[in-house]
Amino acid sequence: MATAALPLFHLYGDPPDDQAFDFIHIETIASRSSIHDWTIRAHRHRNLFQILLIERGGGEMTFEAATIGFDAPCAILVPATVAHGFRFRPAVTDGWVMTFTEDVAEAMGDRRGEALARLKGLAAEPVVPLGEPEHARLCKLAVELHEERFLARAGFRIAMRGLLALIAVEVARLAASRARASADAIALEPTGATVEALRKLVEEHFHKERQLAFYADKLAMTVDRLNDHVKRATGVTAGHLIRQRVLTEAKRQLVFTSQPIHEIAYDLAFSDPSHFARFFRKQTGTTPHEFRAARG
Repeated sequence: MATAALPLFHLYGDPPDDQAFDFIHIETIASRSSIHDWTIRAHRHRNLFQILLIERGGGEMTFEAATIGFDAPCAILVPATVAHGFRFRPAVTDGWVMTFTEDVAEAMGDRRGEALARLKGLAAEPVVPLGEPEHARLCKLAVELHEERFLARAGFRIAMRGLLALIAVEVARLAASRARASADAIALEPTGATVEALRKLVEEHFHKERQLAFYADKLAMTVDRLNDHVKRATGVTAGHLIRQRVLTEAKRQLVFTSQPIHEIAYDLAFSDPSHFARFFRKQTGTTPHEFRAARG
């Protein structure tokens, strides 16, 4: 179990860059992971979305508190702020890591940022298996994206945005097709500006603010209207989104730090550890102690 807080990076190992804008980066998986013994430890990015293209090999990934195996060929979606890490099969795994700021993804859709919201929704199941035709097409686009970045010819930024959009659209289509085929498929219609604005506010204030009225006021809406928007777009209430963000943070601290459980409770603004334990058990069916022990 880790003894420090979950690291926040720009690219893995680099300090955060909150000023990054219109940023697109591509590198091979081997170029960074091989110098870290093929292990990218759990971390997160504040404002970067990533798409990994696994051409050969495989491994397992940490995705919040879950561990997910993957095998080539596949794509992996990693939204900003999500805790993630990778343990690749040494020497045999390679492919591409494409990283971009959220403003680039927002430009892929309309002005309401629905393309980014759609990608985030599809990333709830981050591993997207690829058939041979899709794999070949994505590999070709990734090579072209890398060449544009490396050669930096006139107009390369425009070309990179176009190539990245093609890659993102292809992966999103495959992920959406998979979700529609699943019996547990969630609604895949764009969630719209209201839900995305709520998510951003929750990310900023969830440590202290749990009341829906606070968020409705910030969005200049009534509580009922906000709930209606969220329910129609996501199938769950706005209160559920807030509780899930608190739960995600609790799981992160239980898995990725050695912080005492009573301190986690107070950090998350629970009145006492027993209140935190009741909340956690209601949401997960297990206690914080049991959850930590099972993943220790």
